Amino acid sequence: MRSLLFVPADSDKKLDKGLSSGADVLLLDLEDSVALAAKPQARQRAAEFLRAHIGAAQRPRLIVRVNSLASGLIDDDFEAIVSARPDGIMLPKAEGAASIVHADAKLSAREAMHGLADAHIEIIAIATETAASLFRAGTYQGASPRLTGLTWGAEDLSAELGAQANRDKDGNFLDPYRLARVLCLAGAATAEVQAIDTVYVDFRNETGLRRECEEACRDGFTGKMAIHPAQVAVINDVFTPSGEALARAQAIVSAFAQQPEAGVIGIDGVMYDRPHLARAQRLIARATDSRR
Repeated sequence: MRSLLFVPADSDKKLDKGLSSGADVLLLDLEDSVALAAKPQARQRAAEFLRAHIGAAQRPRLIVRVNSLASGLIDDDFEAIVSARPDGIMLPKAEGAASIVHADAKLSAREAMHGLADAHIEIIAIATETAASLFRAGTYQGASPRLTGLTWGAEDLSAELGAQANRDKDGNFLDPYRLARVLCLAGAATAEVQAIDTVYVDFRNETGLRRECEEACRDGFTGKMAIHPAQVAVINDVFTPSGEALARAQAIVSAFAQQPEAGVIGIDGVMYDRPHLARAQRLIARATDSRR
């Protein structure tokens, strides 16, 4: 998953536009972008959209951002959408492994009711939206086989911290949110799931978006969320491994395959060790996934 595009679940126009955006994932949003009074209609529309498109051969993955466990709304979300067989849910305001275990149990019961295989519906967790969540970012390992990714958010966290801003005048994240970003990245690595970067809210600033994507890719994130279809092409471009990078990765994998007992190998005068091999294998896997 390179690009994950948020689409309000109560907007037919935006849902249909999202299908042709080129995003790897459509995030059908039942949470922040939908007013409380509109949530029943949004649930119904999300379920209808899923049923209409989930069986298509060529489509983005369809994942629903539900409301948080603490909101009192998540059970109604699950009642509406599980029978429509989404590929996954995005769980906001997750607070470590306990939140994943809780959501897993709710999903398992409803999957059984609707004849879905256990763990059919994956979970991507937003791991940094509360102050408490920062202290639990390293606990996701082994929480559930459903867990496929961690992402992070700055907007809800800044509100909880009482902050006046989360970026400086140049658009760079301030220290509390840089910490949240690192904790998400480390938590995902520990849990062996995908690390997904947060949204870039200035959707008309392509230069800023590209810079932030390049920094995220450099640091180990493998995808990024988007709030506008215009952001998708840049995200896909940056997070798609280049031909040169793939060739180098394949050379490293091939060299170690030829010398399976070696701890270090040399290619064109450069030494590579086992961590380089693991990185090369992950890069090739990402490229394969992006072509599906």
